[in-house]
Amino acid sequence: MGLLTIILILLVIVAVIFVAYYNKFVRMRNKVDNAWAQVDVQLQRRYDLIPNLVETVKGYAAHESKTLDAVTQARAAVTNAKTRTERVAAENVLSSTLKSLFAVAEQYPDLKANAGFVELQRQLEDTEDKISYMRQSFNDVVMEYNNAIQQFPGTVFSGLFGFERRSSYDADLGTDTVPDVDF
Repeated sequence: MGLLTIILILLVIVAVIFVAYYNKFVRMRNKVDNAWAQVDVQLQRRYDLIPNLVETVKGYAAHESKTLDAVTQARAAVTNAKTRTERVAAENVLSSTLKSLFAVAEQYPDLKANAGFVELQRQLEDTEDKISYMRQSFNDVVMEYNNAIQQFPGTVFSGLFGFERRSSYDADLGTDTVPDVDF
């Protein structure tokens, strides 16, 4: 076996290693993007429920316009967010304003008895649970990806290929909980 053959075999092995790491990072990056898309699906479901919820409360609590406006503005801020960081911050504000909306609803016995409101609240609570699960899933995938690109020898290849660390979903403390409303 000649020197040229040995060099050729080593080059093939190195090429296979490069391709394997590149493909691994692409797969993991795509998992991160998919996990974020799943969070997005649940957030969109929440956005779709909010106008109906606001309209239902508005019929019973018209003089609570400040709270209703805050929810509407928070929803708009989430929709207008350009980056993932802006989106997370806006989501935290929206979660807080929804809590205020449910606190207002507590003051209206007729509203609490309204079947439409109760169903919307149930759907929103279910959606909040799904959002929480999807955020956790997203953070798990991001952690796996970040570990792969930051541990040796992955760090060597990730730097060469331009794969960068991704941020996890960091909700503000206490805003990632379902509003506690007792009918």
